Amino acid sequence: MVSRDPARRSRLPLGLRRGAVPWEHQRSTWRDAQPALIGAALRRAQARPSGNWYVAGASRDLTSTAPWGRTIAGREIVVWRDAQGVPVAGPGQCPHLGAPLKDSPVLCGTLVCHWHGLTLDGAATAGWEPVPVHDDGVLIWVRLDTTDGAQLPLPEPVLPSRPTLDRSLVSVYTTVGTCEPEDIVANRLDPWHGAWFHPYAFVDLTVVRAPRRDGADGAGSGADTGDAGGADDAFVVDVSFKVAGRVVVPVRATFTAPEPRTVVMHIVRGEGEGSVVETHATPLGTDARGRPRTAVVEAVIATSDRPGFRVAQLLGPLARPLVNHTAGRLWRDDLAYAERRWLLRSTGRFPG
Repeated sequence: MVSRDPARRSRLPLGLRRGAVPWEHQRSTWRDAQPALIGAALRRAQARPSGNWYVAGASRDLTSTAPWGRTIAGREIVVWRDAQGVPVAGPGQCPHLGAPLKDSPVLCGTLVCHWHGLTLDGAATAGWEPVPVHDDGVLIWVRLDTTDGAQLPLPEPVLPSRPTLDRSLVSVYTTVGTCEPEDIVANRLDPWHGAWFHPYAFVDLTVVRAPRRDGADGAGSGADTGDAGGADDAFVVDVSFKVAGRVVVPVRATFTAPEPRTVVMHIVRGEGEGSVVETHATPLGTDARGRPRTAVVEAVIATSDRPGFRVAQLLGPLARPLVNHTAGRLWRDDLAYAERRWLLRSTGRFPG
């Protein structure tokens, strides 16, 4: 097993796993992963305010030369940067004759419709009305106040605590699945599946604390959460991340849901303490068969006080593809989980 001695961990962040338990011989977790417990955590997440904010994509990917086209909650949206580099968002359909604004160029911060030259600088023009947009340095958010189930609007998105960005390595991975946001969130609020469903990535997983069905602390007090929002509703997990062979990195992590479409993992003990993985679920709309489509936007904000981490930051363009490759492998499996959950729910066969 991995040494849990804090002093040793501070000198050597990697552990050598001895006496490895074969996958089929690890302790089963199905009794702990109670559907009612996960469902209650999901309902509490859904009841929290979002302010009608939705993640549109990675801030790094929105350049000054081309707009984004997005369909969010069934609405066609266009996003671009103005002359000062500030993001602007609004309907993706030109109010004149319906041209797709995502295909139009951005010239000196102005979006110019490629059908008839209508210019948009972010102000209300000819029936085109902007929507609120927020750039938090990692993600671009848009606020849609007229969607089904809209809440009271908030001036900014509900963000978790993050490490300082200029001392972090940031990577954003996006994929799309046939499910609803609640299925993505439910997947993240089930930490027990980690070592069973992702044995190539996680070992020695123990849920140290889980909230009870009423949201109260389920196993003692004083555990770290890393996030004030939903701190009493956190799942606390000890787990080792596989590096190569029997080499692992043991950490303690907490999982919280600060708003209905977000689950955050904070590393609160061990290597990379303070690092964050944010999983955001953005509803897109339905496909040609009427099935819901949801984008998973996962932001990894990694930090470390080790001197060598600065090199990793400088090599960010090389490191991000590796981080995204890992995220992609995990989400290949987790989308299968979420899509299966939606299929069973939609047919009335979900056991939870």
